[in-house]
Amino acid sequence: MNQKQRSAFITIVGVPNVGKSSILNRILGHKIAIVSSKPQTTRTRITGILTDGEDQFVFIDTPGLLKPRNELGEYMVKAINESVPNGDVAVLVVEATGGVRKGELSLIEKLKKTDMPAILAINKIDTLKNKKEELMEAILSYSELYNFDAVVPISAETGEGFEALLEELKKHCVEGGHFFDDDAITDQPEKVIVSEIIREKILRLCDKEIPHGTAVVIESLRGREDGDIMDIEATIFCERDSHKGIIIGKKGAMLKKISTYARQDIERFFGCKVNLQTWVKVKEDWRNRRALLTNFGYDKKNFE
Repeated sequence: MNQKQRSAFITIVGVPNVGKSSILNRILGHKIAIVSSKPQTTRTRITGILTDGEDQFVFIDTPGLLKPRNELGEYMVKAINESVPNGDVAVLVVEATGGVRKGELSLIEKLKKTDMPAILAINKIDTLKNKKEELMEAILSYSELYNFDAVVPISAETGEGFEALLEELKKHCVEGGHFFDDDAITDQPEKVIVSEIIREKILRLCDKEIPHGTAVVIESLRGREDGDIMDIEATIFCERDSHKGIIIGKKGAMLKKISTYARQDIERFFGCKVNLQTWVKVKEDWRNRRALLTNFGYDKKNFE
Protein backbone atom coordinates (compact mmCIF):
# COMPACT_ATOMS: atom_id res chain seq x y z
CA MET A 1 0.00 0.00 0.00
CA ASN A 2 1.41 3.39 -1.03
CA GLN A 3 1.49 5.52 2.11
CA LYS A 4 1.70 8.71 0.03
CA GLN A 5 -1.70 7.98 -1.40
CA ARG A 6 -4.55 9.55 0.51
CA SER A 7 -8.21 8.69 0.99
CA ALA A 8 -11.37 9.99 2.61
CA PHE A 9 -14.69 8.36 3.39
CA ILE A 10 -17.50 10.84 2.76
CA THR A 11 -21.10 10.40 3.91
CA ILE A 12 -23.71 12.27 1.88
CA VAL A 13 -26.81 13.04 3.96
CA GLY A 14 -29.96 15.09 3.55
CA VAL A 15 -33.74 14.96 3.44
CA PRO A 16 -35.49 13.50 0.37
CA ASN A 17 -35.35 15.23 -3.00
CA VAL A 18 -32.45 17.59 -2.31
CA GLY A 19 -30.31 15.86 -4.95
CA LYS A 20 -27.92 13.58 -3.04
CA SER A 21 -27.87 10.88 -5.71
CA SER A 22 -27.57 13.43 -8.50
CA ILE A 23 -24.54 14.91 -6.76
CA LEU A 24 -22.91 11.49 -6.46
CA ASN A 25 -23.52 10.72 -10.13
CA ARG A 26 -22.16 14.12 -11.18
CA ILE A 27 -18.98 13.66 -9.12
CA LEU A 28 -18.33 10.17 -10.48
CA GLY A 29 -19.26 10.94 -14.08
CA HIS A 30 -21.26 7.70 -14.03
CA LYS A 31 -24.81 6.88 -13.04
CA ILE A 32 -24.65 4.45 -10.12
CA ALA A 33 -27.40 5.96 -7.93
CA ILE A 34 -30.93 6.23 -9.25
CA VAL A 35 -32.61 9.61 -9.47
CA SER A 36 -36.28 10.47 -9.15
CA SER A 37 -38.47 13.40 -8.12
CA LYS A 38 -40.29 11.06 -5.73
CA PRO A 39 -39.12 10.84 -2.09
CA GLN A 40 -37.27 7.83 -0.66
CA THR A 41 -35.73 6.89 -4.01
CA THR A 42 -32.51 5.63 -2.43
CA ARG A 43 -33.15 2.71 -0.06
CA THR A 44 -29.67 1.53 0.82
CA ARG A 45 -26.18 2.92 1.28
CA ILE A 46 -24.61 3.20 -2.14
CA THR A 47 -20.83 3.55 -2.36
CA GLY A 48 -19.26 5.58 -5.15
CA ILE A 49 -15.51 5.82 -5.66
CA LEU A 50 -13.52 8.59 -7.32
CA THR A 51 -9.73 8.47 -7.61
CA ASP A 52 -8.05 11.75 -8.49
CA GLY A 53 -4.30 11.23 -8.63
CA GLU A 54 -3.06 10.44 -5.13
CA ASP A 55 -6.48 11.15 -3.60
CA GLN A 56 -9.31 8.62 -3.43
CA PHE A 57 -12.79 9.66 -2.35
CA VAL A 58 -15.20 6.98 -1.14
CA PHE A 59 -18.75 8.38 -1.13
CA ILE A 60 -21.64 6.83 0.78
CA ASP A 61 -25.01 8.01 -0.53
CA THR A 62 -27.67 7.45 2.13
CA PRO A 63 -31.47 7.34 1.95
CA GLY A 64 -33.36 10.57 2.58
CA LEU A 65 -34.43 10.89 6.21
CA LEU A 66 -38.18 10.43 6.69
CA LYS A 67 -40.29 9.08 9.53
CA PRO A 68 -40.41 5.30 8.99
CA ARG A 69 -43.83 3.80 8.27
CA ASN A 70 -42.83 0.16 7.79
CA GLU A 71 -39.95 -2.30 8.21
CA LEU A 72 -38.32 -0.98 5.05
CA GLY A 73 -38.47 2.54 6.48
CA GLU A 74 -36.86 1.35 9.71
CA TYR A 75 -34.11 -0.25 7.63
CA MET A 76 -33.46 3.04 5.82
CA VAL A 77 -33.23 5.04 9.06
CA LYS A 78 -30.74 2.55 10.50
CA ALA A 79 -28.67 2.81 7.31
CA ILE A 80 -28.39 6.56 7.92
CA ASN A 81 -27.59 6.19 11.61
CA GLU A 82 -24.77 3.75 10.85
CA SER A 83 -23.33 5.78 7.98
CA VAL A 84 -23.03 9.21 9.64
CA PRO A 85 -20.43 8.36 12.31
CA ASN A 86 -18.40 6.05 10.05
CA GLY A 87 -17.06 8.63 7.61
CA ASP A 88 -14.16 11.07 7.75
CA VAL A 89 -16.45 13.94 6.74
CA ALA A 90 -20.15 14.42 6.07
CA VAL A 91 -21.71 16.44 3.27
CA LEU A 92 -25.11 17.78 4.30
CA VAL A 93 -27.05 18.56 1.13
CA VAL A 94 -29.76 21.22 1.40
CA GLU A 95 -31.64 23.64 -0.80
CA ALA A 96 -31.39 27.42 -0.48
CA THR A 97 -35.14 27.97 -0.37
CA GLY A 98 -37.78 26.74 2.05
CA GLY A 99 -35.82 27.24 5.27
CA VAL A 100 -34.29 24.61 7.53
CA ARG A 101 -36.40 21.44 7.47
CA LYS A 102 -37.29 19.26 10.43
CA GLY A 103 -35.38 16.30 9.03
CA GLU A 104 -32.29 18.48 8.60
CA LEU A 105 -32.44 19.46 12.26
CA SER A 106 -32.40 15.75 13.12
CA LEU A 107 -29.38 15.14 10.88
CA ILE A 108 -27.53 18.10 12.39
CA GLU A 109 -28.16 16.66 15.86
CA LYS A 110 -26.56 13.40 14.71
CA LEU A 111 -23.52 15.37 13.50
CA LYS A 112 -23.28 17.16 16.84
CA LYS A 113 -23.26 13.87 18.74
CA THR A 114 -20.25 12.66 16.78
CA ASP A 115 -18.63 16.10 16.42
CA MET A 116 -18.00 15.08 12.84
CA PRO A 117 -16.44 17.47 10.30
CA ALA A 118 -19.13 18.51 7.88
CA ILE A 119 -19.50 20.50 4.67
CA LEU A 120 -22.76 22.23 3.82
CA ALA A 121 -23.57 21.78 0.13
CA ILE A 122 -26.37 24.09 -1.01
CA ASN A 123 -27.73 22.43 -4.13
CA LYS A 124 -29.95 23.60 -7.01
CA ILE A 125 -28.49 27.10 -7.13
CA ASP A 126 -29.28 27.15 -10.86
CA THR A 127 -32.96 27.50 -9.91
CA LEU A 128 -32.54 30.59 -7.72
CA LYS A 129 -34.01 33.89 -8.93
CA ASN A 130 -32.12 36.11 -6.48
CA LYS A 131 -29.03 33.98 -6.01
CA LYS A 132 -26.93 36.24 -3.80
CA GLU A 133 -29.71 37.14 -1.37
CA GLU A 134 -31.18 33.63 -1.14
CA LEU A 135 -27.78 32.02 -0.65
CA MET A 136 -26.79 34.45 2.10
CA GLU A 137 -30.04 33.79 3.93
CA ALA A 138 -29.54 30.02 3.71
CA ILE A 139 -25.90 30.22 4.80
CA LEU A 140 -26.82 32.25 7.86
CA SER A 141 -29.68 29.92 8.82
CA TYR A 142 -27.61 26.74 8.67
CA SER A 143 -24.40 28.24 10.08
CA GLU A 144 -26.25 29.14 13.25
CA LEU A 145 -27.02 25.45 13.80
CA TYR A 146 -23.62 23.84 13.16
CA ASN A 147 -20.01 24.83 12.78
CA PHE A 148 -19.55 23.64 9.19
CA ASP A 149 -15.99 23.34 7.91
CA ALA A 150 -17.10 24.89 4.64
CA VAL A 151 -20.20 26.02 2.77
CA VAL A 152 -20.26 25.29 -0.96
CA PRO A 153 -23.10 26.37 -3.28
CA ILE A 154 -23.49 23.83 -6.09
CA SER A 155 -25.72 22.69 -8.92
CA ALA A 156 -25.93 18.97 -9.67
CA GLU A 157 -27.73 19.94 -12.88
CA THR A 158 -24.99 22.19 -14.34
CA GLY A 159 -21.90 21.10 -12.38
CA GLU A 160 -21.35 24.57 -10.93
CA GLY A 161 -19.39 24.51 -7.69
CA PHE A 162 -18.19 20.91 -7.94
CA GLU A 163 -14.51 21.80 -8.30
CA ALA A 164 -14.78 23.84 -5.12
CA LEU A 165 -16.55 20.96 -3.35
CA LEU A 166 -13.80 18.49 -4.29
CA GLU A 167 -11.13 20.93 -3.13
CA GLU A 168 -12.82 21.10 0.27
CA LEU A 169 -13.09 17.32 0.42
CA LYS A 170 -9.38 16.96 -0.34
CA LYS A 171 -8.65 18.70 2.96
CA HIS A 172 -10.11 15.67 4.73
CA CYS A 173 -8.03 13.04 2.93
CA VAL A 174 -5.50 11.22 5.08
CA GLU A 175 -2.39 9.29 4.11
CA GLY A 176 -2.45 5.53 4.21
CA GLY A 177 -3.11 4.33 0.70
CA HIS A 178 -6.22 3.67 -1.39
CA PHE A 179 -8.89 1.18 -0.32
CA PHE A 180 -10.13 0.39 -3.85
CA ASP A 181 -8.58 -0.05 -7.27
CA ASP A 182 -7.97 3.30 -8.93
CA ASP A 183 -10.36 2.51 -11.79
CA ALA A 184 -13.24 1.42 -9.50
CA ILE A 185 -16.38 3.58 -9.43
CA THR A 186 -18.52 1.57 -6.99
CA ASP A 187 -18.44 -1.45 -4.70
CA GLN A 188 -22.02 -2.34 -5.56
CA PRO A 189 -22.55 -5.74 -7.25
CA GLU A 190 -23.66 -5.62 -10.87
CA LYS A 191 -27.03 -7.12 -9.94
CA VAL A 192 -27.69 -4.29 -7.50
CA ILE A 193 -26.87 -1.64 -10.11
CA VAL A 194 -29.17 -3.30 -12.65
CA SER A 195 -32.05 -3.72 -10.19
CA GLU A 196 -31.80 -0.07 -9.18
CA ILE A 197 -31.85 1.08 -12.81
CA ILE A 198 -35.06 -0.88 -13.40
CA ARG A 199 -36.60 0.48 -10.21
CA GLU A 200 -35.76 4.01 -11.28
CA LYS A 201 -37.83 3.56 -14.45
CA ILE A 202 -40.78 2.36 -12.38
CA LEU A 203 -40.43 5.44 -10.17
CA ARG A 204 -40.42 7.73 -13.18
CA LEU A 205 -43.20 6.09 -15.19
CA CYS A 206 -45.71 4.99 -12.53
CA ASP A 207 -47.76 7.29 -10.33
CA LYS A 208 -48.61 7.66 -6.67
CA GLU A 209 -48.07 4.76 -4.26
CA ILE A 210 -47.13 2.08 -6.78
CA PRO A 211 -43.37 2.80 -7.17
CA HIS A 212 -42.60 2.58 -3.45
CA GLY A 213 -44.40 -0.73 -3.21
CA THR A 214 -42.06 -2.34 -5.71
CA ALA A 215 -38.77 -4.20 -5.44
CA VAL A 216 -36.64 -5.57 -8.25
CA VAL A 217 -34.71 -8.84 -7.99
CA ILE A 218 -32.22 -9.88 -10.68
CA GLU A 219 -32.71 -13.60 -11.16
CA SER A 220 -29.77 -14.02 -13.54
CA LEU A 221 -27.12 -11.87 -15.22
CA ARG A 222 -24.66 -13.47 -17.58
CA GLY A 223 -22.66 -12.54 -20.64
CA ARG A 224 -22.65 -14.65 -23.75
CA GLU A 225 -19.48 -16.37 -24.86
CA ASP A 226 -18.85 -13.91 -27.68
CA GLY A 227 -18.99 -11.07 -25.13
CA ASP A 228 -21.25 -8.86 -27.22
CA ILE A 229 -24.56 -9.47 -25.43
CA MET A 230 -25.55 -9.72 -21.78
CA ASP A 231 -28.70 -11.68 -20.84
CA ILE A 232 -30.59 -10.41 -17.79
CA GLU A 233 -33.72 -11.81 -16.15
CA ALA A 234 -35.49 -9.61 -13.60
CA THR A 235 -38.59 -9.93 -11.45
CA ILE A 236 -40.52 -6.87 -10.29
CA PHE A 237 -42.36 -7.51 -7.03
CA CYS A 238 -45.36 -5.41 -6.03
CA GLU A 239 -47.86 -5.58 -3.19
CA ARG A 240 -51.25 -5.82 -4.93
CA ASP A 241 -52.80 -7.45 -7.98
CA SER A 242 -54.11 -4.03 -9.04
CA HIS A 243 -50.54 -2.68 -8.95
CA LYS A 244 -49.37 -5.60 -11.04
CA GLY A 245 -51.91 -4.69 -13.72
CA ILE A 246 -50.76 -1.07 -13.76
CA ILE A 247 -47.07 -2.00 -14.00
CA ILE A 248 -47.76 -4.38 -16.88
CA GLY A 249 -50.17 -1.96 -18.54
CA LYS A 250 -52.62 -2.48 -21.35
CA LYS A 251 -51.30 -5.28 -23.58
CA GLY A 252 -47.99 -5.07 -21.71
CA ALA A 253 -47.29 -1.48 -22.84
CA MET A 254 -46.07 -0.10 -19.49
CA LEU A 255 -43.78 -3.04 -18.73
CA LYS A 256 -42.34 -2.77 -22.23
CA LYS A 257 -41.63 0.93 -21.71
CA ILE A 258 -40.02 0.29 -18.31
CA SER A 259 -37.88 -2.48 -19.78
CA THR A 260 -36.85 -0.46 -22.84
CA TYR A 261 -35.71 2.57 -20.86
CA ALA A 262 -33.93 0.36 -18.33
CA ARG A 263 -32.18 -1.63 -21.05
CA GLN A 264 -30.83 1.57 -22.62
CA ASP A 265 -29.29 2.70 -19.31
CA ILE A 266 -27.91 -0.77 -18.58
CA GLU A 267 -26.27 -0.89 -22.02
CA ARG A 268 -24.63 2.46 -21.37
CA PHE A 269 -23.34 1.26 -18.01
CA PHE A 270 -21.89 -2.04 -19.27
CA GLY A 271 -20.95 -0.89 -22.76
CA CYS A 272 -22.59 -3.84 -24.52
CA LYS A 273 -25.93 -4.97 -25.91
CA VAL A 274 -28.42 -6.25 -23.33
CA ASN A 275 -31.26 -8.74 -23.64
CA LEU A 276 -33.53 -7.83 -20.71
CA GLN A 277 -36.48 -10.02 -19.74
CA THR A 278 -38.82 -8.79 -16.99
CA TRP A 279 -41.71 -10.33 -15.07
CA VAL A 280 -44.09 -8.95 -12.43
CA LYS A 281 -45.17 -10.87 -9.32
CA VAL A 282 -47.24 -9.99 -6.23
CA LYS A 283 -45.87 -10.30 -2.68
CA GLU A 284 -48.41 -8.72 -0.35
CA ASP A 285 -47.06 -6.29 2.28
CA TRP A 286 -43.45 -7.21 1.47
CA ARG A 287 -42.15 -3.95 3.01
CA ASN A 288 -43.17 -5.27 6.46
CA ARG A 289 -41.85 -8.81 6.00
CA ARG A 290 -38.23 -9.10 7.13
CA ALA A 291 -37.64 -12.45 5.46
CA LEU A 292 -38.67 -11.04 2.09
CA LEU A 293 -36.65 -7.85 2.62
CA THR A 294 -33.57 -9.97 3.30
CA ASN A 295 -34.28 -12.09 0.21
CA PHE A 296 -34.60 -8.89 -1.82
CA GLY A 297 -31.03 -7.94 -0.84
CA TYR A 298 -31.47 -5.67 2.17
CA ASP A 299 -28.74 -6.23 4.75
CA LYS A 300 -30.02 -8.46 7.54
CA LYS A 301 -28.02 -6.68 10.25
CA ASN A 302 -30.03 -3.48 9.74
CA PHE A 303 -33.10 -5.24 11.09
CA GLU A 304 -31.38 -6.36 14.26
